[in-house]
Amino acid sequence: MHDDDQTAPLTFEALLARARALPGAGRRAVLGIAGSPGAGKSTLAERLVRELNGGGGPWAARVPMDGFHLADVELRRLGRLDRKGAPDTFDAGGYAALLRRLREESGETVYAPGFERELEQPLAGAVPVVPSVRLVVTEGNYLLLDTGAWRRVRAALDEVWFCELPEPERVRRLVARHERYGKPREAAEAWALGSDQRNADLIAPTRGRADLVVPPLARSSGDGAS
Repeated sequence: MHDDDQTAPLTFEALLARARALPGAGRRAVLGIAGSPGAGKSTLAERLVRELNGGGGPWAARVPMDGFHLADVELRRLGRLDRKGAPDTFDAGGYAALLRRLREESGETVYAPGFERELEQPLAGAVPVVPSVRLVVTEGNYLLLDTGAWRRVRAALDEVWFCELPEPERVRRLVARHERYGKPREAAEAWALGSDQRNADLIAPTRGRADLVVPPLARSSGDGAS
């Protein structure tokens, strides 16, 4: 299904061209970027949107899956706080409904939730998607998961790209990110090699359902990706 047998190295310019071609005449498109924690999804999504907008009016908008994290108070009630980030700690049905709305209601501003890294909490109504937006870029771990409400998420996406990164580098970046947002080194490593790794093991087999596998060289560098 996916295009990872390239005759020439995949470049960021090629990714831009592919993303730009997704919307049809008079219709908005939604591009999903999947991958394991720390693989570079957010970095790629942010760069794509920035380059597609080019300093002008908003033609592209980024809507992260992380806005659909269940709040800590609800995770605590459900007994899932120690597994935060697992598939059942998100409102997958609400996410799928928003993606459908973004495709179908392109004539009015639609507000999507964001995610505050410092607080590790979702923020309602933080991302305005205005009528001029022709492409919505959404990134998250579970866009290709074939269970429960996640199936409806995949059905709402025009394409899904899968970010690939060698495991040692992915884990290094992930630990650095956890430290940057306040975890001590030991706790950062424990989370990256525990909860995050269990989620990564679940995500890796979904690679084969992607429309395109994106290697590191086709993306910008940096340690801030998710």
